[in-house]
Amino acid sequence: MNVIPTAIPEVLIIEPRVFGDARGFFYESFNQKAFNEATGLNLNFVQDNHSRSVKGVMRGLHYQVQQPQGKLVRVVRGAVFDVAVDIRKASPTFGKWVGVELSEDNHRQMWVPPGFAHGFVVVSESADFLYKTTDYYAPEHERCIAWNDPAIDVQWPLAQHGIAQPVLSAKDLQGKNLSEV
Repeated sequence: MNVIPTAIPEVLIIEPRVFGDARGFFYESFNQKAFNEATGLNLNFVQDNHSRSVKGVMRGLHYQVQQPQGKLVRVVRGAVFDVAVDIRKASPTFGKWVGVELSEDNHRQMWVPPGFAHGFVVVSESADFLYKTTDYYAPEHERCIAWNDPAIDVQWPLAQHGIAQPVLSAKDLQGKNLSEV
């Protein structure tokens, strides 16, 4: 496993070793011991989630005010542009973001620590998105930051993928700017 630091040191890109031949491929998508050794983290994942979305669907930027979740995210079908935003008030990277394409072809995963808002937009015809969390989903504590908050200024690659406007849930349409939360 290869661990790649990002511009925000706590957010990590994980590249598993993929073994491929004419039959297809195999890789170990998660191994607690190998993950701990490679990242220096010692985490307990408590929940796995799976979403399927069509091109242009944007989910996020979500976080929980209590029971903050760390997320290990990956795509098993299609491709997304995945984003983590640092919302830890005392952090030197508060309000900064990192983004990476995760796809069925590159097999990359991203570690999004607790204290970060997370979101993605589907850039392929559809995508199956899987993630492990370090705490349980608590809808009463879930909040959303507006995907287009000008203070954060995420550079979503919408036009590059022929997406005129992202498709948002009613909940995500109510997202607030970081300065309001």
